Amino acid sequence: MPNPRAAMLVIGDEILSGRTRDANMHHLANTLTGIGIDLKEVRVVSDDADAITSAVRALSDSYDYVFTSGGIGPTHDDITADCVAAALDAHIDIRDDARTILQAHYDRSGQELNTARLRMARIPDGATLIDNPISSAPGFKLGNVHVMAGIPKIFCAMVESVVATLQGGKPLLSRTLPVMRGEGDIAGPLGTFAEKYTDLSVGSYPFQKDGMYGSNLVVRGQDASQLDTAMAELSAMFAE
Repeated sequence: MPNPRAAMLVIGDEILSGRTRDANMHHLANTLTGIGIDLKEVRVVSDDADAITSAVRALSDSYDYVFTSGGIGPTHDDITADCVAAALDAHIDIRDDARTILQAHYDRSGQELNTARLRMARIPDGATLIDNPISSAPGFKLGNVHVMAGIPKIFCAMVESVVATLQGGKPLLSRTLPVMRGEGDIAGPLGTFAEKYTDLSVGSYPFQKDGMYGSNLVVRGQDASQLDTAMAELSAMFAE
């Protein structure tokens, strides 16, 4: 049985402008790989309601799991929750359970739960809250869409909160063989190797070291025994 397939939607003008470097995709990809869920697509969209809504709808229809990052804070441009609700035809408003969590957090910190902060308690009907152990403001899961914060520390904590609820498959295993030859020299035999091992993913990632060209040959698959056999053949093929 094939592994479940996932997509990620990264939301924010700050990502597309280059002001902020996204780190959340790397963390999510590593986490999903480890539990046997294949991350197949990542989209980045601006803080535009139509763009977010259409992307959420398309990804939700195409994948088993969708994970969003960004746009659930207290400011006017934090519109992800409303867009996810619109995409999945759910009513959204301030929800009592989310408000209670926020109220307790701001009471502890001696701050007011004002109108802006209450925006973070807007949760679609039928959604399940995602725990946020860092700043308390919850994410949520609606259908197959998991809505989480963009701040990397909080995003990572939220991912850890939902991992146990995900149904994974076989983890993807990886082996790497460094070869001190340029890609032009190895392309032919590597292509033949890839044609033989069609159940495996075979990639070449070039580098330079001490003025010489080399490549990391990476082979990925779910069967450790098959990987070991393939890597032994690959090593012999490119033995110095």
